[in-house]
Amino acid sequence: MKGIISIQSHVVFGHAGNSSAVFPLQRLGLEVWPIHTVQFSNHTQYKQGWTGRAFSANDINELVDGMANIGKLADCQAILSGYQGSAEQCQAVINTVKKVKVENPHALYVCDPVMGDPEKGCILAEGITEQLINDVMPIADIIVPNQFELAQFTQMDINNLEQAKQACEKALTLGPKIVLVKHLHSIADDTFSMMLATQSGCYLIQRPQLDFSLQPVGVGDLISALFTGGLLKGMSALEAFEHATNASFGVLKLTHKMAQWELQTIAAQDELVNPTHLFNAIKL
Repeated sequence: MKGIISIQSHVVFGHAGNSSAVFPLQRLGLEVWPIHTVQFSNHTQYKQGWTGRAFSANDINELVDGMANIGKLADCQAILSGYQGSAEQCQAVINTVKKVKVENPHALYVCDPVMGDPEKGCILAEGITEQLINDVMPIADIIVPNQFELAQFTQMDINNLEQAKQACEKALTLGPKIVLVKHLHSIADDTFSMMLATQSGCYLIQRPQLDFSLQPVGVGDLISALFTGGLLKGMSALEAFEHATNASFGVLKLTHKMAQWELQTIAAQDELVNPTHLFNAIKL
């Protein structure tokens, strides 16, 4: 049985981190082996707060070692990482990637480098951003940053489309082979813009920006999972990019229609496989 190791946060209620990524991957027909970096009652944007705790880096290492003991790392097709609760956890992710690639050199490492959101405030522990920029992202096959995270990684200002393209091209010289920017907020106010960069060029896709009173959390985690899943299902990077955009928009559209804050991933599950909206990428 082949599968995906997904090392991310987990919430008991709602859809963020692994709670946003695991089911979509399963709905695409893929096995997922989740490892939680934290377990919280709910995501951290609730004004009432949240409960729960972060796990130690050793907890991650122990779980990966346990999988190694039963010979399953060779069956790992991809490692997907998201929110990390400590700098030590970043090292545990690096260790996991190295161990898996020894057993399966073809395994993909997809890094969603969660560094926080300037609009919401950075909620990362000390040292995580530096670890992501210097040690984690350079070893990734694919990175899925937002605009802020791409700017941090490349040390470039991003205020327009051309600067975004240049930053993506620079990122491809720093280790990753594919860059998917899951949100370029400086490109346009009325549309949601995403960019894909590969060795064959840069592509832009835009879809409507839905007006939420409270912006749903976990959308980036959903996009990263859908893109990873698309690649493992045999799609090209461009096809997986378009599918991730269309499928995630379908989930958001139903979430908006139902006037909910939490992503309605279960109710919109058919959108994960057969999106009803078709937005096409254009080559820049």
